[in-house]
Amino acid sequence: MSQAANRDASLYDVVIIGGSLSGAATATLLLRKNPELKLLIVEKSAHFTRRVGEATVEVSAFFLGRLLGMTQHLNESHLVKQGMRFWFTNDEVASLDQASELGGRYQVRLPAYQLDRAVFDEEVLRRAYAAGAKLLRPASVTKVHLSSGGEQTITIRTAEALETVRSRWVVDASGVAALLARQEGWWHSNKAHPISAAWGRWKGVKDWDGYELAQKFPEWASAPYGIRGTATNHVVGDGWWSWWIPLKGGDVSVGVVLDQRLVHWPQDGGKLGDRLRQFLMQHPVAREMLADAQLIDGDVHWRKDLAYYSTKFAGDGFVLVGDAAGFIDPFYSPGMDWISFTATSAAELVAAERRGECVAGSIKHHNSVFSMSYHSWFEAVYQDKYEYMGEYDLMRLAFLLDLGLYYLGIVSQPFKMGIKGLLAPPFSEPLSRPVFTLMRTYNRRFTQIARRRRRLDLLGKTNRAKRWLANGFTLSKSDVRLIFKMLLQWGWLELKEGWRTWWPKPKRLQVPVASGRPAPVDP
Repeated sequence: MSQAANRDASLYDVVIIGGSLSGAATATLLLRKNPELKLLIVEKSAHFTRRVGEATVEVSAFFLGRLLGMTQHLNESHLVKQGMRFWFTNDEVASLDQASELGGRYQVRLPAYQLDRAVFDEEVLRRAYAAGAKLLRPASVTKVHLSSGGEQTITIRTAEALETVRSRWVVDASGVAALLARQEGWWHSNKAHPISAAWGRWKGVKDWDGYELAQKFPEWASAPYGIRGTATNHVVGDGWWSWWIPLKGGDVSVGVVLDQRLVHWPQDGGKLGDRLRQFLMQHPVAREMLADAQLIDGDVHWRKDLAYYSTKFAGDGFVLVGDAAGFIDPFYSPGMDWISFTATSAAELVAAERRGECVAGSIKHHNSVFSMSYHSWFEAVYQDKYEYMGEYDLMRLAFLLDLGLYYLGIVSQPFKMGIKGLLAPPFSEPLSRPVFTLMRTYNRRFTQIARRRRRLDLLGKTNRAKRWLANGFTLSKSDVRLIFKMLLQWGWLELKEGWRTWWPKPKRLQVPVASGRPAPVDP
């Protein structure tokens, strides 16, 4: 894909900033609708390297497999994901088998995948190029001059010089760089969700399903009928969680995400990789799994204040997709679903204008529903969730309710309606608002219960030697029974303990879990 061979006249129908998944997927959808489209992708890297966002869930798996048509590549070059598992500890847990576990008993019913993003993104971009996109790589966009309803002017820096191209539409798929949102002043940090992350890829992580652990902990090994190792395992603590994602070939992506109000990242302990290992080693499950593991040199990363959003998502001549439009939290892997919804809607918006339709109303609707979706998604699922993240009993209820309602209201839509199911982002439809209210309510209640436990030094009391292995959700209406069962258990929790938090308390002072630690600093 040489850049010289792909340059053409300076006028395009669409210029896409960023050639990784969100940009290349949008290009693919656009070229399917309009094969004659003159479309340019500007990608800053000469080749992709590994990045976070390696786990898909059911909606994004539908988007990648059925909509983009990549199921064969996914099965051949990546791993089939076996759901999610969670591991909890307290001061009484001394070994892996004593940690409480939450997960599935069987293999999953619907497809999802663990991706090596360097491999996957290259394949999506290759297919977009084969479909007719022009590619400028390596090159970076330095400035976009927006003109509503007219031609957008894009300044591009290559190894040789600066050049300018014009286009009716600009699609910002620049990821966390969020070029348009930052340039135009739409970008805002989500101050209500101050989370940070450190991560890397490891070699030599123990096999969750291997002979060594089966001999050491035979009862533990035989508990599920499915596979633990290709799930996204979550090793969880108070105010933090870590992902454990296996990659094709044996490497494992392991990272920590923490709420900066509750947990201070260690300042001492050497390099970032050393501090990452030390932090994980406080958990007995991580100690077991990382006993012989080594971080891959040069593949250790840190990012502070992960959550942000744009106040504008589209205009007459531009549209934001993927992380360029906003990011909430990697827990539950919502970023890949966000790509699915934003890319599908962006392609539809551009295609409508190409058909000669007046898009003013569509643009207003696009901005409204994606703003509503981002903030509702955050409030319903993530706001203050780290307060009870390390509590086995609270997370069991929250996870099963979150997952059951996700299947019932979000996953079901594309499987029933096809691409139309991806044109309405989560919580943007009137029918979904009662579900949003329900999810926000139980999330807030579990937060209040955890805060009371924290005040009374009662956190983690249920975290030893418990195991809940669910049979898994389907798209059957019969799964509503499990949702009702969890709602009844929530009601019992309120009668048993939650009622003590029904009256207002003095405003809580946010302090770190381990009092007396110095303030956090960037590595």
